[in-house]
Amino acid sequence: MLSKYDLKSIIDLEKWQALQDSLSLVTQMAIITVDYKGVPVTRHSRCQAFCQAVRRDAELSSYCQKCDARGGLEAVRLNQPYVYLCHFSILDIAIPITVDNQYVGAVMAGQVRLADNDGSRLEQIVTRPTTPESAGAFAALRQEYEQLPVMPYAQVVTIAEMLSHLCNYIVEEASRKNEIMDLYQQALAAPAVDILPHKTLADSSCPAPQAVQQELSDSAAPIESGNKAAAIPDLSAVSCSNPTLQPAFDYIYSRKHENFSLEAMARLCHISPSYFSRLFVRESGENFSAYVSRLKIGQAKQLLETTGLSVNEISDHLSFCDAGYFIKIFKKYEQRTPAAYRSFIKGEQG
Repeated sequence: MLSKYDLKSIIDLEKWQALQDSLSLVTQMAIITVDYKGVPVTRHSRCQAFCQAVRRDAELSSYCQKCDARGGLEAVRLNQPYVYLCHFSILDIAIPITVDNQYVGAVMAGQVRLADNDGSRLEQIVTRPTTPESAGAFAALRQEYEQLPVMPYAQVVTIAEMLSHLCNYIVEEASRKNEIMDLYQQALAAPAVDILPHKTLADSSCPAPQAVQQELSDSAAPIESGNKAAAIPDLSAVSCSNPTLQPAFDYIYSRKHENFSLEAMARLCHISPSYFSRLFVRESGENFSAYVSRLKIGQAKQLLETTGLSVNEISDHLSFCDAGYFIKIFKKYEQRTPAAYRSFIKGEQG
């Protein structure tokens, strides 16, 4: 299972970089993301010219590193965004990222000047002794300093809270998805077990379950039908373009004889029923109920073509509530009853 302490393994860093660049553009702040060790995992977004020059200076850059380290530690200690002033009295924000109360990294944002005297309430986290060299370096960069974005303190706090909620939500959801996919892969490798309640042959109204099972095991390949009225899904296909839905498709195709609800499949995919429904329609081109009905009718056609099972037995095997409902659904898709379909197939063979 992926380590919750490894930010690089939890999220797609390429997509995260794109998000970070967009957030930087919207907030007008420089942003960089670091892992729990303080090592950058992204490139700097919108790094200001003044700060770039200061970090290139051998003497001044050491103070920048101290600000980053102490700001991150304070944010972790408080478990909330920490707004502070660097050694040049420029505002920075350290935003801790946590998953299940475990620290996995931080988003460092800022490189802005505060409007008026809003900075009086903030701590200058690192003080730098004034030397002729540092004073000269600052004087040379005075124009770049004046070009730093200026913001009121209230706006900074709002941005800090927004970044904190957004980043933590995305990382936590990504971590959850990774865990679920790991568990799902483990489940696929393990012996099959029932994960949802369903109607089986053992508790159905089928009069002779052992005979039914024998019929199913002895059945040959389905005879090709001339009826092309309904396009039945390929009964062996289990892959889909959206990996979020893959657990549901695998379950549906491996247990076509069961009853399964949209809500149960949504839980299996770890998403809400409404979101599952939208994704399913986008993936299959029809709603969940219609897709499952079509799939079961496709299985029913194979059983009618290749076995001697009665209509009642097939209805029970496919977990329809009763034979009358099965006949109604079958006729909806095939324009004839199951018995008429079997007679039609025999006529084709003859």
